[in-house]
Amino acid sequence: MNRDQDIQLEKERARYGLLAVVVSNLAIAGVAVFGVWRLNGNESVIIGVLTAAFTAVSSMTTAYLGIKAVSNTAKSIASSTAAQAPAAQAPVAQAPVTQAPVTQAPAAEAPATPAAAAQAAPAATPAASSADAGSTAPAPAPAPTPPTQRGQ
Repeated sequence: MNRDQDIQLEKERARYGLLAVVVSNLAIAGVAVFGVWRLNGNESVIIGVLTAAFTAVSSMTTAYLGIKAVSNTAKSIASSTAAQAPAAQAPVAQAPVTQAPVTQAPAAEAPATPAAAAQAAPAATPAASSADAGSTAPAPAPAPTPPTQRGQ
């Protein structure tokens, strides 16, 4: 398909979509008028019928316009992406990436992982009673050191 056929197809879709919404809204309005006419002045029911009709008409129209807007936006994004695709295929030279040197934290700082913090916490707590003083607990494992970078 060429561009003129695409434009013509889009016009027909918009025309018939709008026609479907208008016919649906007229049908809802006709049913509401018929309902009000048959109720012979019962105001509370008439208010309910008109409210429901207004809700249906506004929902139908809003849905059509929302779908149409999203469709148009997606189509324009797709066409702009397709136009930029040949330019994106050109090779691009990249600058070399440099990394900052890794420094090791002193041992007095907080552990790097929650597991290391959990292991270090029992060793820092004093014995609560004399019964605990006699038992020996294993020494906590040393805190893991951060990985070093290769080649530096």
